[in-house]
Formats: sequence, structure tokens, C-alpha cells
Amino acid sequence: MRERKPDVIDDLWYKNTVIYNCDVRTFMDSNGDGTGDFRGLKRRLDYLSSLGIGAVWLMPFYASPDRDDGYDVSDYYAVDSRYGTLGDFVEFTHAAKQRGIRVIADLVVNHTSDEHPWFKEARASKTSRKRDWYVWSKTRPKDWNRGMVFPGVQKSTWSHDPKSGEWYFHRFYDFQPDLNTSNPEVQAEIRRIMGFWLQLGVSGFRMDAVPFVISKKGPGQKPVEQYDMLRDLRAFLSWRTEDAILLAEANVLPRTNFEYFGEVGERMQMMFNFDVNQHLFYALAAHDKGPLERALVATHDRPQTAQWGLFLRNNDELDLGRLTEAQREKVFQEFAPDKSMQLYDRGIRRRLPPMLKDDKRRLRLALSLLFSLPGTPVVRYGDEIGMGDDLSLPERKAIRTPMQWSSEPNAGFSKARRLAAKVISGGPYGYETVNAAQQKYEPESMLSWTGRIIRMRKECPEIGWGDFQVLETGNRAVLAMRYEWRDNAMVIVHNLAGEPQEVRLRTKEDKLVNLFATGDSEGKSHKISLEPYGFRWYRAGGLDYLLRRREY
Repeated sequence: MRERKPDVIDDLWYKNTVIYNCDVRTFMDSNGDGTGDFRGLKRRLDYLSSLGIGAVWLMPFYASPDRDDGYDVSDYYAVDSRYGTLGDFVEFTHAAKQRGIRVIADLVVNHTSDEHPWFKEARASKTSRKRDWYVWSKTRPKDWNRGMVFPGVQKSTWSHDPKSGEWYFHRFYDFQPDLNTSNPEVQAEIRRIMGFWLQLGVSGFRMDAVPFVISKKGPGQKPVEQYDMLRDLRAFLSWRTEDAILLAEANVLPRTNFEYFGEVGERMQMMFNFDVNQHLFYALAAHDKGPLERALVATHDRPQTAQWGLFLRNNDELDLGRLTEAQREKVFQEFAPDKSMQLYDRGIRRRLPPMLKDDKRRLRLALSLLFSLPGTPVVRYGDEIGMGDDLSLPERKAIRTPMQWSSEPNAGFSKARRLAAKVISGGPYGYETVNAAQQKYEPESMLSWTGRIIRMRKECPEIGWGDFQVLETGNRAVLAMRYEWRDNAMVIVHNLAGEPQEVRLRTKEDKLVNLFATGDSEGKSHKISLEPYGFRWYRAGGLDYLLRRREY
């Protein structure tokens, strides 16, 4: 019998997969009630499998009053009735497993809904057992309006509760009271929640708002992070399911990365690389690789078992808070010139195609960067077909519209007359012209291109497993990177500018094999000509050599 190693994942499957982020509510409606559900999502698993997806990350699907698209949880142990039953969920995870697709659930434990039974009990009596599960103050704290996550929309971080006569803390909206995560009972409950869903077939969790979860909370309390909480959660996860992972949403400075990963990878297996994401959009806007190169170097070091999660767009605004004011204004000017396109004084509430003016060259460049920068790519649902946004919707709802499956009514998403979320109709991004059914048969469509680059990425484990270095090109608009893993090497070059560029690269190998088209290069010094927004993926050393030496 093989000895169990609770803190080691044998195959590190998350290193060379592609994660697909979707919302059950807006993906596929199976029963015609206007809301997506697990039976509908199950029906679309073959679509995801054919695309090459290895894991599906689900937005919150727990019971909720749905005042914040499910992030206001009222029962962690139940599927929201609009999405189906626990039985439907288990059937979905089983069907996904049959197709080789893992399921990652959103773990939202920084706060609950104010309609959660825990909070109702906590506010009912100051002697309640659940009272210390939340964060209270007898008077309004002096810092009552500091640290708001949604400035311009949110009014405070402390609100008065008329039932108990005291003030409660909420980092997010006032209907989302923060849990007192320093309480050992709350920590034990978080482990129970994880164990419950692991038993029902999930392969890990995307942990929401991790820096807030592990912070000490209270009136006048500085947000000091308790990193040992992450080690405890990881130990529990590994004990219960050997190959499950924790993917952290932690928009932190690079110098604190090891606090989240752990010095030897004993905390989070994965983190989203917000630093690279923000500087990537500056590079696209300014045609300047410099800050992106520095972000790549700053986030280079990580434990051997750890991995970055890379993304272009996610479920929220494109957060630019880590950029300088001048850099942020440059990105706003290029991608969100109108105030209606911006959000919270720091971000952009648009989808990728409208931001890039639907320029096929730039969209392919952005996808090439997503799939070739160091880490595991995470694709937001609808990005594979080039979906747009609806700026008439409030806040982040602009990018949370239903999946556009076909040109049938309601985009093939639902047969209901009334939908839980508005479908984009008419204009350049309406479902009548942008949909999966139409693009499936177009070899140059966004869907076909996404499938092609996913297959290419999965054939290049050097990116997910190997080490990298940024190569000098002598051109601020051209980013070149080299990956090495098990005596194999790749060189990937991107032209960020709208004008042709030419660079020379020196490599150890005498041949670079172009993986996307013809045009190999031979010699120690390689002259590479790039069209506007062009890119090249090369295997270094020659194809025959690599076929002999590949060991994955």
C-alpha cells in the first residue's frame, strides 16, 4: 500500500491545465425558468471538453438572497434552488470527471449574507453563541469609512444594527457582515464547508478575498494577516483529498507572495497574478514592455509546487490599483475613455473585445500572452467567442451577461420570456452575430482560434512546469521570453505595437522551429520580423531533437 503524503500532490495537475471560469446562473438554462442551472451546465460539458478545458471554476452557487450575484451566502451547505439540487450538483461533478474536467468551487468565507441564520442569531442576543462569529463595536469606530472595497458605491465599512444596538463590520456591502475569522469556531466551520464540497466531488477552491479572510478584524484594529490560517486550511485540504488545490484571490505586492504560497509551498498552491495582469494591460495600452518585464521578474520566484493563475478578464472590474497614476490614466485613455466604462476609481468594467476595439490582431496577441506567460491560463466564459459588455447595466453586471450560444431567441441560453440576467442583443456584440454555434464552423473565428491556442499551450509543458527568463530585444515594444524544462526549451516573442518590428535574438540552439506557421530560424543569432501585434512561438533546438528528448 502506497504511503500517503498529505502535503504533496503527485502530478501537480494544475501546472499544465486550462481553467474555465463560468457562472451557473448565466451559462445554460435547462428548464426554461430564465436562470442557468447545473443540468444546463452539465449539457455543455462536451463543449468545454472539445475546447480543451481541464478545470471549471464556478462562481458562487450556494443558497443566497442574490443581492451580490451569490457572494452574499445564506447557506454554505445548499445549492441555491434556482440552480437545482445537491443531486444535480453531484451529477454534474460526476459527468465532469468522466470527461477529465475538474471542478473548482468558489469559497466565499470572508463574509455572509445578513440573512444567514448565523448572523440572525448573532444580532438577536449579545450572549448568543454566534455573537463572536461576527465583528462588533459598541460605538461607531473612528475608521468607519476607511478601507472600502467599492468606493463611490459603498458608504462605509461599519453599519449600525438596530436589533442589537451595536455596529457591525463589513469590508464589502452593508448586507455582507464580515465573519470573525480569528475565532477558532469559525475556522473549524470553514474546514467543515470545504470537507462537505470535497466529498461531493470538487477538486479545490478559489478562495475569495484571501487577505481579508486572514486579517485580524475589529474597531481600530490594523489589518494584520494571520498567515498560519492558510497552512491550516492547506493541511486540512491535503488530508481530506490528496490532489485538491487552493487558488487564492490575493491582490498583494510581490514581496508578500511567499507569505501566501509558503516558503516551501505549504500554503496556497495557486495565486492569481494581479501584478502581471495590471502591467500586461499597460503594456497593451502603451506598447511598452518595461513595467510588464519588471512585474514578471518580481513574481518569478515561487516554491516548486506553486503556480500562478493568469487571466485577462475576470468576474470583477479590471483592477488597475497597482499601477502608477500616470500608467492608470494611460490605460483608461486607451481602453475606457468614458467615465461610464470605469468603476470604483481604479478599474474598468468592460470585456476584452470592446476594450481592444474588436481588432482581431490585438485579441489574438492578448490571448497569446495569456497562454504563454508563466502560469496557468484562466479563461472567462464568453471570452472564447469574443463576447462584449452591456454598459447600461450597473457596476460589474455589465460583464455578467448570459452566455451567447446561438442566434436563437435569448442567445440559446433560455426559452423563458423573462431572464435572470439581460442578454446582449443588437450591435456588434449582440448574440445575433456573436455566438458559439456560428463560430464553431468558421476556421478563423475567435472560438476556433481559442481552441487552437489551448491545444498549443497543452503541448508546451515548458510554460507551466519550466523556469523562464526575459530575453533582451533592444526594443521596448517587443517582449521575448525563454522557457526551459527537462532539457527542452521554447522562445516566445510578442510585438506589442501596431507597427512592424524587427529584432535579433541570440540563443544556445542553432534552430528555432515556428509552432504556429512556417518560418523557422537557423543560426546562433536569429533575425525575427514581426508584423503589427504579431507573435511567434518557437521550439528551440529543432523538432527532431525535441521529439527525441521530450520526457513528459
